[in-house]
Amino acid sequence: MLPRQARIILKLCEVVTRTSSTNSIIGNDKFKHLRGLYTAGPTCTELPRKLKKTERKPSVISINELKRIARTERKQRQRVHERTLQPPENGLLVKELIPVAHQVSAARTELFACVSKVAESIAIYSCRVCGEVHVGHPPHKIRTCNVLGSAANKEHCWERGGVEHVLPLVESFHLYDRLGRAVSHNEQLQVDRIPAILELCIQAGIDFSEYPTRRRVFPAYSISGRIIDFERRFPKEDAPAIDINACGFWQKRHKTSGENKFVDLQLSDLQGVAVHGAETWKNMRSGVSRLMQKYAVQTCGYCSEVQVGPKGHRVRNCQAYKHQMRDGQHAWQEATIDDVIPPVYVWHVQDHKSGKPLVNDLKRYYGMLPAVVELFAQAGASVPNDYAGMMREDVAVPDLDEEMLVI
Repeated sequence: MLPRQARIILKLCEVVTRTSSTNSIIGNDKFKHLRGLYTAGPTCTELPRKLKKTERKPSVISINELKRIARTERKQRQRVHERTLQPPENGLLVKELIPVAHQVSAARTELFACVSKVAESIAIYSCRVCGEVHVGHPPHKIRTCNVLGSAANKEHCWERGGVEHVLPLVESFHLYDRLGRAVSHNEQLQVDRIPAILELCIQAGIDFSEYPTRRRVFPAYSISGRIIDFERRFPKEDAPAIDINACGFWQKRHKTSGENKFVDLQLSDLQGVAVHGAETWKNMRSGVSRLMQKYAVQTCGYCSEVQVGPKGHRVRNCQAYKHQMRDGQHAWQEATIDDVIPPVYVWHVQDHKSGKPLVNDLKRYYGMLPAVVELFAQAGASVPNDYAGMMREDVAVPDLDEEMLVI
């Protein structure tokens, strides 16, 4: 009589042998197909949880990793040695990302033109109390207005919105030298604030005459943690007295950049404009993600302030949680793609041609989409597969008299 453990091992060997013989008879491809029939994955994608005013944004890098990096840098500063920096940390451009910057700038201009064109036919609403956005007519009746000054029944006070509600503008201080010192509090009215995407493209290689920036020929070095620049501060080809305007944004200047450039879409039908706009939205987000992998972007952990560059500015204008303890300074951390291009999530209308508004009693059956995607979807464009679990098209919305029968 064999011991109990030996008998268990023999049974396991028999099961493995039987399984291998079954695979040889059925075939590996068919066996995988049969196994895949019983694999059920999540079909619903949850939206990011809305943070409270007292909560900080989740950090891209964990706190323990940040502490480890700080300890390593502290040890390196104690030793006097030269450390070679790689682009763009040494002030030079990443050559393979220069075409990406041009594509992002062009996609941004085309996207604004497409949204403006589609918004002429599809209504955009915004709540004057809480700022929630709804795409399509009529606006929904979901009671989610829960801020100071809202009605007792939490219903929204709708008014007509525009492109700025679908594509909110995120601004950043323009830096002449991205390796120079940060913008101080006294200089906040002397430095231009431009869209963060445009500033990211400028630092990645696009040149605009009204926003001059320094292009280095020789790299900078790091010695004991300090950036040492061996170039002269203003080379001859820079001509700082001509290009650099010391005044601020209040002066009227003729803008020739792609920020307000008119784009002829060469498309007559609304669906064609929507399809082109959905493609530019995807290209712009993917391009910005590639640029942010090399070029650092900082954001405040408590408010929506963004600064493109290796470090944040020192302007004390933060009004978020515990700003008194920081003397109004921002709690800088690494930014994400949603900080630079914030997706304004709106309720998804599955049947926008019926003319029936979304009701509060059936809100658990409705999905959500970014406002840009929802706007183009109602105009005839197809929704990308990335938002399939978010829009909840696989959920059948019952009628009000059928909702009580749903299990």
